[in-house]
Amino acid sequence: MNNKLIIFSAFVVVAIAQLFVPAQMILQRESVLEEGKIYKFKTAPIDPTDPFRGKYVRLSFSNQQIAKVGGKWEAGETVFALLELDSAGFSIIGDIQRDQPSEEIDYLKVEIDYVKDNSWQDSTNIVSTIRLNFPFDRFYMEESKAYEAELAYNDARWEQKTAYALVSIKEGEAVLKDVLIDGIPIREIAKERNEKKALEK
Repeated sequence: MNNKLIIFSAFVVVAIAQLFVPAQMILQRESVLEEGKIYKFKTAPIDPTDPFRGKYVRLSFSNQQIAKVGGKWEAGETVFALLELDSAGFSIIGDIQRDQPSEEIDYLKVEIDYVKDNSWQDSTNIVSTIRLNFPFDRFYMEESKAYEAELAYNDARWEQKTAYALVSIKEGEAVLKDVLIDGIPIREIAKERNEKKALEK
């Protein structure tokens, strides 16, 4: 009897723990969305040969690399990117550091994608080119709209339109809110493209 009770109690603890983790993630996401500061990240074209994903639009960004003088940096390392604004109001990476900044500084927690040590040097220090992985490179949508949305996203490059992501950031954590092309939400653009195709049939 005692053994059954112990087994049942262990099962309950495990079940609660399994529910607790995703619940915490959802609550954290909602907190970032509601209380975070909004930033605009200008996007860049993606590889046109890459297949469409079906349920989300894959995003690339025009400011994911930074030159860093000195120090040893490694792929997979978590760092803090200090955010600045360019003349058009888009967020850019001003610097990266390992220590978490104070709350007064705008920053984003990111992972290093890869590091390339350049052959040229600044004084005695090697200058490294560091590419960062932004934690908001997928914009999930209804599957019926995702294909047209990604087409529109790729077309923006040739049509000289400005595509950017609206990102909510709180204490370094980020949640992607929306993707816009020339100020129009990509969901609306995808809907219009689908409706136009339906009328042409």
